[in-house]
Amino acid sequence: MGYVNDTGFSKFTPPEMCTGTTGTFAMAVASNVWSLNKTAGDNTSVIKIPLLLPSSSVDRQGAQLASVDIWWDCSVGANDAVSAALYKLTLPATTVAPTAASVATSYDTAHDTAAERLTLAQHKMTLTLTTPEWVDDDENFYVELTIDAAANSVDKLFGARANYVFRA
Repeated sequence: MGYVNDTGFSKFTPPEMCTGTTGTFAMAVASNVWSLNKTAGDNTSVIKIPLLLPSSSVDRQGAQLASVDIWWDCSVGANDAVSAALYKLTLPATTVAPTAASVATSYDTAHDTAAERLTLAQHKMTLTLTTPEWVDDDENFYVELTIDAAANSVDKLFGARANYVFRA
């Protein structure tokens, strides 16, 4: 049996797997491209983007998360602010509540300032982990995309891609 250490794995999270808070969200399709659409409204919403990655109880096996790409569109009116944060949820072995902790990341050069993230544009933003993390079998990673929308901002999320090393 062979050993696998592939540095080019990725897993796409489609928009229908994402969940938004505050505001009105609906799935829509245009030219056969699906998106999670946030209706215009002066409010702050958080969109949870789950990253469903292979995990393992064996040290340094399964997925080692390196970065996350997020595709979204802002049209009509620019947002007041947009930010993204990566979290690691740890599931306990006992009946205590799970805990979540933020994971240190950096934005790509096209989104590393607040002004670049809120613009009217089609965006592909990459969050790169400061230190790539192996996914243990009692952990789950997700991104929270926070959109502080102006009254006429319309946002569409097309999905996200987790990029990782796979080892088995």
